[in-house]
Amino acid sequence: MARSGNRKALRGRAGRMQSARGSGRPTHGHVRLWGRHAVKAALKNPHRQHRKLWATREGVASLDGELPPDFPLEFAEAGDLARLVALDAPHQGLVLECAPLEDLHLDDVLIGDTSRPIVVLDQVTDPHNVGAILRSAAAFDAAALVTQDRHAPPESGALAKAASGALEIVPWVRVVNLARALEEMAEAGYWRIGLAGEAQATLAQALPAGPVALVLGAEGEGLRHNIAAHCDVLARLPIGEAMESLNVSNAAAIALYAVATRKH
Repeated sequence: MARSGNRKALRGRAGRMQSARGSGRPTHGHVRLWGRHAVKAALKNPHRQHRKLWATREGVASLDGELPPDFPLEFAEAGDLARLVALDAPHQGLVLECAPLEDLHLDDVLIGDTSRPIVVLDQVTDPHNVGAILRSAAAFDAAALVTQDRHAPPESGALAKAASGALEIVPWVRVVNLARALEEMAEAGYWRIGLAGEAQATLAQALPAGPVALVLGAEGEGLRHNIAAHCDVLARLPIGEAMESLNVSNAAAIALYAVATRKH
């Protein structure tokens, strides 16, 4: 790969590199990330294995010199980069191809700092919602995000863009059996609070002083019966009657704020 001023432009080649627009989902063991925050965070993550960066000159300049001099880079026009990402995706002049993050184990989280909450998602499949929840989890210092592998979106460019760098910060644990994972959290001393609009107690009333796992279900369906049964208590956010419910990512942000500001 040529370096510095000898790096070749990509213009006119993107269409041959990929026959259709990319979703950013893992293909052949790689995932494409785009946008300044997502790409910068991935470049800083020592656990990422990077393959290549396509970028405009303005995009490279926005990295503030953080790109290693020997990094595989091809300069491209903005229109060419648009062919590598999802339709109308705001790539901001940066498209990074890298390996997906390695799988994490729940045990590694449960032996960590129990003062930090765990966020558990039950069949939340929208990548934008999961990305936004990761962003809130990073902002409020959550220990991890836990999802069921079969009912969660894959790591993708769209999710990483919504997470605004948090995908590289918050450990994401995918489990086979979510109910069993909740049992393991209880064994580790976590109080499992399921958010449900029909609950009698408010979240403030249900919050303990000790370790907390916040469990949120998909919009519309809410928590599945078996997952709700594996919670220690169901609680609701005290929203007004004018609105039936909140977007799951908004609910997660409010719940994480409540945990962060609770009085011990």
